[in-house]
Amino acid sequence: MQFQWYPGHMTKAKRQMQEDLKLIDLVIELVDARVPLSSRNPDIDELGKNKARLILMNKADLADEKKTELFRRYFKSLGYFVVCIDARSKSGMKVIQNEIMEACREKIERDRRRGIKNRPVRAMVVGIPNVGKSTFINTFAGKACAKTGNRPGVTKGKQWIRLNKSVELLDTPGILWPKFEDQKVGLRLAFIGSIRDEILNTDELSLELLTFLMQNYPGTVAQRYGIEEDADAAETLGAIAVARNCRSKGDEVDYSKAAAIVMDEFRSGKIGRFTLEAPE
Repeated sequence: MQFQWYPGHMTKAKRQMQEDLKLIDLVIELVDARVPLSSRNPDIDELGKNKARLILMNKADLADEKKTELFRRYFKSLGYFVVCIDARSKSGMKVIQNEIMEACREKIERDRRRGIKNRPVRAMVVGIPNVGKSTFINTFAGKACAKTGNRPGVTKGKQWIRLNKSVELLDTPGILWPKFEDQKVGLRLAFIGSIRDEILNTDELSLELLTFLMQNYPGTVAQRYGIEEDADAAETLGAIAVARNCRSKGDEVDYSKAAAIVMDEFRSGKIGRFTLEAPE
Protein backbone atom coordinates (compact mmCIF):
# COMPACT_ATOMS: atom_id res chain seq x y z
CA MET A 1 0.00 0.00 0.00
CA GLN A 2 1.10 3.54 -0.75
CA PHE A 3 0.18 6.19 1.79
CA GLN A 4 -0.34 9.78 0.78
CA TRP A 5 -2.86 12.28 2.09
CA TYR A 6 -2.38 16.02 1.98
CA PRO A 7 -5.66 17.93 1.50
CA GLY A 8 -5.37 21.48 0.18
CA HIS A 9 -6.44 23.11 3.43
CA MET A 10 -3.28 21.75 5.08
CA THR A 11 -1.01 23.85 2.85
CA LYS A 12 -2.97 26.92 3.89
CA ALA A 13 -2.83 25.84 7.55
CA LYS A 14 0.96 25.57 7.41
CA ARG A 15 1.30 29.08 5.98
CA GLN A 16 -1.05 30.40 8.68
CA MET A 17 0.98 28.61 11.35
CA GLN A 18 4.15 30.39 10.18
CA GLU A 19 2.37 33.73 10.66
CA ASP A 20 0.90 32.81 14.03
CA LEU A 21 4.24 31.68 15.44
CA LYS A 22 5.31 35.32 15.63
CA LEU A 23 2.77 35.71 18.46
CA ILE A 24 3.71 32.51 20.30
CA ASP A 25 5.91 31.77 23.34
CA LEU A 26 5.46 27.99 23.47
CA VAL A 27 4.66 25.21 21.00
CA ILE A 28 2.67 22.37 22.58
CA GLU A 29 2.93 19.36 20.29
CA LEU A 30 0.62 16.39 20.74
CA VAL A 31 1.85 13.01 19.55
CA ASP A 32 0.21 9.60 19.76
CA ALA A 33 2.02 7.54 22.42
CA ARG A 34 1.63 4.42 20.25
CA VAL A 35 3.70 6.03 17.47
CA PRO A 36 5.58 8.93 19.11
CA LEU A 37 8.01 9.39 16.20
CA SER A 38 5.71 8.65 13.27
CA SER A 39 3.04 11.00 14.64
CA ARG A 40 5.42 13.96 14.70
CA ASN A 41 5.36 16.36 11.78
CA PRO A 42 8.98 17.21 10.88
CA ASP A 43 7.77 20.61 9.62
CA ILE A 44 6.86 21.56 13.19
CA ASP A 45 10.46 21.25 14.40
CA GLU A 46 11.53 23.69 11.69
CA LEU A 47 8.62 26.07 12.29
CA GLY A 48 9.07 26.11 16.08
CA LYS A 49 12.86 25.91 16.36
CA ASN A 50 13.21 29.18 18.30
CA LYS A 51 10.30 28.55 20.65
CA ALA A 52 9.96 26.73 23.97
CA ARG A 53 8.68 23.20 23.31
CA LEU A 54 6.39 20.85 25.22
CA ILE A 55 5.55 17.37 23.89
CA LEU A 56 2.37 15.73 25.16
CA MET A 57 2.34 11.97 24.57
CA ASN A 58 -1.42 11.50 24.34
CA LYS A 59 -3.38 8.22 24.40
CA ALA A 60 -0.74 6.81 26.73
CA ASP A 61 -3.44 4.48 28.09
CA LEU A 62 -3.34 2.64 24.73
CA ALA A 63 0.46 2.36 24.53
CA ASP A 64 3.02 -0.07 25.93
CA GLU A 65 3.96 1.45 29.32
CA LYS A 66 7.64 0.44 29.22
CA LYS A 67 8.13 1.89 25.75
CA THR A 68 6.27 5.06 26.72
CA GLU A 69 8.81 5.63 29.49
CA LEU A 70 11.67 5.03 27.03
CA PHE A 71 10.21 7.64 24.71
CA ARG A 72 9.68 10.11 27.56
CA ARG A 73 13.37 9.88 28.45
CA TYR A 74 14.34 10.06 24.78
CA PHE A 75 12.43 13.30 24.13
CA LYS A 76 13.75 14.86 27.36
CA SER A 77 17.29 14.01 26.27
CA LEU A 78 16.63 16.13 23.15
CA GLY A 79 15.67 19.12 25.29
CA TYR A 80 11.87 18.93 25.19
CA PHE A 81 9.56 19.17 28.15
CA VAL A 82 7.44 15.99 28.12
CA VAL A 83 4.18 14.87 29.75
CA CYS A 84 2.39 11.54 29.17
CA ILE A 85 -1.38 11.98 29.19
CA ASP A 86 -4.73 10.50 28.32
CA ALA A 87 -6.83 13.56 27.52
CA ARG A 88 -10.10 11.63 27.54
CA SER A 89 -9.76 10.34 31.11
CA LYS A 90 -7.80 13.45 32.25
CA SER A 91 -4.86 11.27 33.31
CA GLY A 92 -1.65 13.31 33.57
CA MET A 93 -3.42 16.63 32.93
CA LYS A 94 -2.78 18.18 36.36
CA VAL A 95 0.96 18.69 35.80
CA ILE A 96 0.66 20.42 32.41
CA GLN A 97 0.15 23.95 33.81
CA ASN A 98 3.38 23.67 35.83
CA GLU A 99 5.26 22.28 32.81
CA ILE A 100 4.08 25.23 30.71
CA MET A 101 5.33 27.68 33.32
CA GLU A 102 8.64 25.83 33.62
CA ALA A 103 9.13 25.68 29.85
CA CYS A 104 8.52 29.46 29.63
CA ARG A 105 10.45 30.45 32.74
CA GLU A 106 13.01 32.49 30.77
CA LYS A 107 10.27 34.39 28.94
CA ILE A 108 8.43 35.12 32.21
CA GLU A 109 11.66 36.34 33.86
CA ARG A 110 12.45 38.49 30.82
CA ASP A 111 9.01 40.11 31.02
CA ARG A 112 9.45 40.73 34.74
CA ARG A 113 12.79 42.49 34.19
CA ARG A 114 11.12 44.72 31.61
CA GLY A 115 8.35 45.58 34.04
CA ILE A 116 5.75 43.55 32.14
CA LYS A 117 3.49 41.78 34.62
CA ASN A 118 0.65 39.31 34.19
CA ARG A 119 1.08 38.85 30.45
CA PRO A 120 -0.15 35.31 29.80
CA VAL A 121 1.99 32.69 28.11
CA ARG A 122 0.74 32.22 24.57
CA ALA A 123 0.93 28.62 23.46
CA MET A 124 0.17 27.06 20.09
CA VAL A 125 -1.27 23.54 20.12
CA VAL A 126 -0.10 21.53 17.12
CA GLY A 127 -0.18 17.95 15.92
CA ILE A 128 -1.13 15.74 13.01
CA PRO A 129 -4.79 14.72 12.54
CA ASN A 130 -6.46 12.48 15.10
CA VAL A 131 -3.88 12.70 17.88
CA GLY A 132 -6.50 14.25 20.19
CA LYS A 133 -5.76 17.98 20.12
CA SER A 134 -9.37 19.09 20.49
CA THR A 135 -10.06 16.60 23.27
CA PHE A 136 -6.93 17.83 25.07
CA ILE A 137 -7.96 21.48 24.76
CA ASN A 138 -11.51 20.81 25.95
CA THR A 139 -10.24 18.80 28.93
CA PHE A 140 -7.53 21.32 29.80
CA ALA A 141 -9.88 24.29 29.50
CA GLY A 142 -12.65 22.48 31.35
CA LYS A 143 -15.28 23.23 28.72
CA ALA A 144 -16.13 22.25 25.16
CA CYS A 145 -14.37 25.10 23.36
CA ALA A 146 -12.91 23.11 20.46
CA LYS A 147 -14.68 20.71 18.15
CA THR A 148 -13.91 17.05 18.70
CA GLY A 149 -14.27 14.06 16.44
CA ASN A 150 -12.85 10.59 16.02
CA ARG A 151 -11.92 11.23 12.42
CA PRO A 152 -8.98 13.26 11.09
CA GLY A 153 -9.49 16.82 9.93
CA VAL A 154 -12.33 18.02 12.19
CA THR A 155 -10.50 21.20 13.25
CA LYS A 156 -10.49 23.47 10.18
CA GLY A 157 -9.84 27.03 11.44
CA LYS A 158 -7.88 28.62 14.27
CA GLN A 159 -9.18 29.88 17.59
CA TRP A 160 -7.69 31.52 20.68
CA ILE A 161 -8.73 30.05 24.02
CA ARG A 162 -8.11 31.86 27.33
CA LEU A 163 -7.48 29.17 29.93
CA ASN A 164 -6.69 31.35 32.93
CA LYS A 165 -4.66 34.44 33.81
CA SER A 166 -1.43 32.64 32.96
CA VAL A 167 -2.09 30.80 29.69
CA GLU A 168 -3.76 31.39 26.33
CA LEU A 169 -3.95 28.58 23.75
CA LEU A 170 -4.08 28.83 19.99
CA ASP A 171 -5.69 25.78 18.43
CA THR A 172 -4.64 24.87 14.89
CA PRO A 173 -5.84 22.33 12.32
CA GLY A 174 -3.89 19.08 12.18
CA ILE A 175 -1.36 19.02 9.37
CA LEU A 176 0.47 16.13 7.76
CA TRP A 177 3.61 16.72 5.75
CA PRO A 178 3.37 16.61 1.94
CA LYS A 179 5.32 13.39 1.43
CA PHE A 180 6.12 10.37 3.58
CA GLU A 181 9.80 9.62 3.02
CA ASP A 182 9.31 6.25 4.72
CA GLN A 183 6.17 4.31 3.85
CA LYS A 184 6.38 2.56 7.24
CA VAL A 185 5.48 5.92 8.78
CA GLY A 186 2.38 6.06 6.58
CA LEU A 187 1.50 2.51 7.60
CA ARG A 188 1.74 3.30 11.32
CA LEU A 189 -0.40 6.42 10.88
CA ALA A 190 -2.96 4.36 8.99
CA PHE A 191 -3.02 1.88 11.88
CA ILE A 192 -3.95 4.58 14.42
CA GLY A 193 -6.49 6.33 12.17
CA SER A 194 -4.62 9.51 11.20
CA ILE A 195 -5.22 8.80 7.51
CA ARG A 196 -8.80 8.58 6.34
CA ASP A 197 -10.01 4.98 6.19
CA GLU A 198 -11.96 5.80 3.04
CA ILE A 199 -8.74 5.94 1.01
CA LEU A 200 -7.24 2.79 2.54
CA ASN A 201 -7.67 -0.94 1.93
CA THR A 202 -8.80 -2.04 5.39
CA ASP A 203 -8.36 -5.73 4.56
CA GLU A 204 -4.67 -5.25 3.70
CA LEU A 205 -4.19 -2.90 6.63
CA SER A 206 -5.55 -5.45 9.11
CA LEU A 207 -3.19 -8.13 7.73
CA GLU A 208 -0.21 -5.80 8.19
CA LEU A 209 -1.35 -5.05 11.74
CA LEU A 210 -1.88 -8.70 12.64
CA THR A 211 1.59 -9.53 11.28
CA PHE A 212 3.14 -6.83 13.47
CA LEU A 213 1.22 -7.82 16.61
CA MET A 214 1.97 -11.53 16.25
CA GLN A 215 5.68 -10.83 15.74
CA ASN A 216 6.10 -8.22 18.47
CA TYR A 217 3.36 -9.08 20.98
CA PRO A 218 2.85 -12.83 20.49
CA GLY A 219 -0.24 -14.31 22.11
CA THR A 220 -2.23 -11.09 22.50
CA VAL A 221 -4.35 -11.66 19.38
CA ALA A 222 -4.97 -15.29 20.35
CA GLN A 223 -6.04 -14.24 23.84
CA ARG A 224 -8.41 -11.55 22.58
CA TYR A 225 -10.21 -13.71 20.04
CA GLY A 226 -9.86 -17.18 21.57
CA ILE A 227 -8.02 -18.57 18.55
CA GLU A 228 -4.69 -20.10 17.62
CA GLU A 229 -2.33 -17.60 16.02
CA ASP A 230 -1.03 -18.69 12.63
CA ALA A 231 2.24 -17.54 11.07
CA ASP A 232 0.14 -16.51 8.09
CA ALA A 233 -1.87 -13.36 8.94
CA ALA A 234 -4.61 -14.25 6.46
CA GLU A 235 -5.20 -17.56 8.26
CA THR A 236 -5.36 -15.74 11.58
CA LEU A 237 -7.83 -13.21 10.15
CA GLY A 238 -9.94 -16.11 8.90
CA ALA A 239 -9.92 -17.64 12.38
CA ILE A 240 -11.02 -14.30 13.84
CA ALA A 241 -13.83 -14.12 11.27
CA VAL A 242 -15.06 -17.58 12.33
CA ALA A 243 -14.71 -16.77 16.04
CA ARG A 244 -16.73 -13.56 15.63
CA ASN A 245 -19.25 -15.19 13.27
CA CYS A 246 -18.42 -12.83 10.40
CA ARG A 247 -20.50 -14.21 7.54
CA SER A 248 -21.73 -12.80 4.24
CA LYS A 249 -25.20 -13.40 2.81
CA GLY A 250 -24.10 -16.65 1.18
CA ASP A 251 -22.77 -17.87 4.53
CA GLU A 252 -19.22 -17.29 3.27
CA VAL A 253 -16.53 -16.15 5.70
CA ASP A 254 -16.55 -12.33 5.62
CA TYR A 255 -12.89 -11.31 5.86
CA SER A 256 -13.68 -7.60 5.41
CA LYS A 257 -15.98 -7.55 8.40
CA ALA A 258 -13.34 -9.30 10.49
CA ALA A 259 -10.70 -6.83 9.26
CA ALA A 260 -12.89 -3.89 10.36
CA ILE A 261 -13.32 -5.49 13.80
CA VAL A 262 -9.55 -5.94 14.19
CA MET A 263 -8.82 -2.31 13.26
CA ASP A 264 -11.55 -0.95 15.53
CA GLU A 265 -10.52 -3.08 18.51
CA PHE A 266 -6.85 -2.22 18.05
CA ARG A 267 -7.58 1.52 17.96
CA SER A 268 -9.83 1.35 21.02
CA GLY A 269 -7.28 -0.66 23.02
CA LYS A 270 -9.47 -3.76 23.36
CA ILE A 271 -6.77 -6.08 22.00
CA GLY A 272 -4.11 -4.65 24.31
CA ARG A 273 -1.63 -1.82 24.85
CA PHE A 274 0.87 -1.54 22.02
CA THR A 275 3.63 0.75 20.81
CA LEU A 276 4.44 0.34 17.14
CA GLU A 277 8.01 1.72 17.09
CA ALA A 278 11.05 2.28 19.29
CA PRO A 279 13.14 5.41 20.06
CA GLU A 280 15.81 6.13 17.45
